[in-house]
Amino acid sequence: MPSATPPKRFSMIREFQLADWVTLGNAVCGTGALFSVLSYLQNGAVVHVYFACALVLAALVFDVLDGRVARWQHKSSALGRELDSLADIISFGVAPAVIAYGCGMQGLYDRIVLVYFVACGVSRLARFNVTAEALSEGGDKVKYFEGTPIPTSIVLVGLLALAASQGAVGPHLWGGSVRLGGFTLHPLVLLFAVSGSLMISRIKIPKF
Repeated sequence: MPSATPPKRFSMIREFQLADWVTLGNAVCGTGALFSVLSYLQNGAVVHVYFACALVLAALVFDVLDGRVARWQHKSSALGRELDSLADIISFGVAPAVIAYGCGMQGLYDRIVLVYFVACGVSRLARFNVTAEALSEGGDKVKYFEGTPIPTSIVLVGLLALAASQGAVGPHLWGGSVRLGGFTLHPLVLLFAVSGSLMISRIKIPKF
């Protein structure tokens, strides 16, 4: 009786292309940003906010490079696309929201807005993945984005880095705070609501 074929091991790793490893760099940077914010909340050293923001910027570099590497090698796959989306939601969705929380947007309404922002990012990426084939019109490249791409949250991260450099974090956050129904809202968090809403909008943005 012939022996059973042994199961393949590490097959997923063997399927990874160079671009996929670059995408993992994106995810690693985003995760590092989360740990940096936790360090800031633990010891209050503002340098950790700078590290977190710098790591999101590094994630953006990896996000740009993975597409260039894929085009250079003429290799792309559904695995790569899903991997890119998962990395993006960490680096440009969860990380900016957690940085905002660390900088002082910790009221109930703030958290609702930040959760909304992340949910919009997830929805935006899911919509793109399921409509990418239709948007490419039969070609290999998507012609335009529907809604602003989630990496545009780097603008918010840059703003928070600037605020931290000027000591405008915690109780000194730009715009102050207001009490509504016994709960706190920091008006600055509304920029995240705007960003999230633009992500899920039907605005068509050409992809270069």
